Amino acid sequence: MTPLTPDELVQAPLFAPLEQDQLRQLLDRHRETQHAVDQILVMEQDWGESVFLMLSGLAKVRTYTADGEEVVMSLLGAGDVFGELVAVDGSVRSADVVTLTSVRLVKLRIQPFSTLLRQSALFALALATLETTRLRDLNRRFALQTADATSRLLDAMAYLARKSSKENDPLALIPPLPQKEIALLAGLARETASRTLSKLRSRGTVEEKQGSLQIVDPQPLIKRGLID
Repeated sequence: MTPLTPDELVQAPLFAPLEQDQLRQLLDRHRETQHAVDQILVMEQDWGESVFLMLSGLAKVRTYTADGEEVVMSLLGAGDVFGELVAVDGSVRSADVVTLTSVRLVKLRIQPFSTLLRQSALFALALATLETTRLRDLNRRFALQTADATSRLLDAMAYLARKSSKENDPLALIPPLPQKEIALLAGLARETASRTLSKLRSRGTVEEKQGSLQIVDPQPLIKRGLID
């Protein structure tokens, strides 16, 4: 595989404030890896020595309740970084990260990442902005857990579409996924998600194209305040 270059690394929003020499520090002894569907990339409570940058594909960040129920905290797509909290507090991983599609990623060493956080205020601010955005998104999604099934499913599908699209487009094509994964993201029972999806298909809101789903009518999203 061709090594990642500073010009490629800087395309990820988190690394945009860094200069060329700082980007080269981050890329010191980096490693690119490829992973199949349903592979665990990091495990909750593990100690970590790497920060990861998604180059392509889709992954979920998950944890489990005390009753053993899986909860999907967020999604990761191309350009997203994960494992970065280890560089801040030196603690164990706070959740599992599992591939939903085939994934290509880059492993960056913790030490230069931590060093640059201490040296660059702009880099530290970019990380703080990233974590704030993720927290706001998580709060918004959990607030929807009391909404009706249609709103929850549409929001989950729009989220999947955005994370699958370079343009962050909620109407983009969603890669083929098991229906249980969409149900988990929406916080719905699989049977409820299946019935709701059938209704959305019959209304012309959602179409299926070679196993991929796509929201083709944005009006239900707009009416529910899920997109502007």
